[in-house]
Amino acid sequence: MPLVGALAFYFTRPSAPEVATDTAGFKIGLVTGTVSQNEDEYRGAEAAIAKYPDLIKHVTYPDNFMQEQETYIAQITGLAADPEVKAIIVNQAVPGTIAAIRRVRETRPDMIFIAGEPHEDPPLIEPAVDVTLIPNQPERGKTIPQLAKEMGATALLHYSFPRHMSYAQLAERRDIMREECEELGLIFVDVNAPDPMGEGGIPAAQQFILEDVPRQVAKYGKDIALFSTNCAMQEPLIAAAVQTGAIFPEQCCPSPTHGYPGALALEITDEIKGNFPAIVEAINKKIVEVGGAGRFATWPIATGYLHSIGGVEIAKLALEGELDLNDIEAVSKVMSDVAGTEIVMTRLSDNGNFYMYISDSHIFGN
Repeated sequence: MPLVGALAFYFTRPSAPEVATDTAGFKIGLVTGTVSQNEDEYRGAEAAIAKYPDLIKHVTYPDNFMQEQETYIAQITGLAADPEVKAIIVNQAVPGTIAAIRRVRETRPDMIFIAGEPHEDPPLIEPAVDVTLIPNQPERGKTIPQLAKEMGATALLHYSFPRHMSYAQLAERRDIMREECEELGLIFVDVNAPDPMGEGGIPAAQQFILEDVPRQVAKYGKDIALFSTNCAMQEPLIAAAVQTGAIFPEQCCPSPTHGYPGALALEITDEIKGNFPAIVEAINKKIVEVGGAGRFATWPIATGYLHSIGGVEIAKLALEGELDLNDIEAVSKVMSDVAGTEIVMTRLSDNGNFYMYISDSHIFGN
């Protein structure tokens, strides 16, 4: 895969969106995580609201969503209770999404549902929603080790926990990673970390990462690439890579803003917020300063941000009769236009709308 795929992004970044007034005759519900769970999806919601202030009804799901599924389901059914809401985007589509959709469809069978980053099994979520947006996880099982190898890695460390490994696509990606590492001559290291939804919560999971990475680097050397399946682990993982000199090829949800600003003590000011080329440039400068040039990378777009704002655009165009949700090329074009870089989409099945996509990577300091 190309090492630097962001050049087109720099030169094709869309101008600031104009604020649209509500003349549509419908509203769009948007459900995201909080800033503490995944800031990107929340900021994407803010961007959509800024563009369509009278169109969006936004709610956040609980941080401890595994223990508060009824609250989560109630938020979705609450949006559907508004007859003006004709479409609902759920990003991330955490466990309980299918149950919520089934409840809504009992009274609102025509409701459009778009799921970003679904956590439930693909064969179950695909027929339940109208469109699913997710990075191509099986393909990333190949591209992440390939990128790590190109960045100089001799080993790849995979952090996860049983709950995530019960997700079919994450488990499949892990298995493909292991096979790809064997093909590339990389050592594959699979480590079971604490579940952030478990007893110790996010702090225990983050502390484990900070303590375990130095142990793994001491065992396998600095040319070990670090990867984790969990959003809350990205910031400590990047910080640990900076401290130990390890390699960090990509986050669970690739994005310039996912983990990097906090780990590098980089302030995302109002001046550059939402300006991903400027954010990439700022991160690039910090990475070079800490001596990490060539050893840190990500996609030039924020997947969580893209699912929120792109999901709104897809829903709006569909409700206006301007977009066929079954047309993968048309949906891919909307996502590419929103991202400012090419999004390559494939289907999970021949006739379904479970859309998986890949973007090129940007290596900082190169």
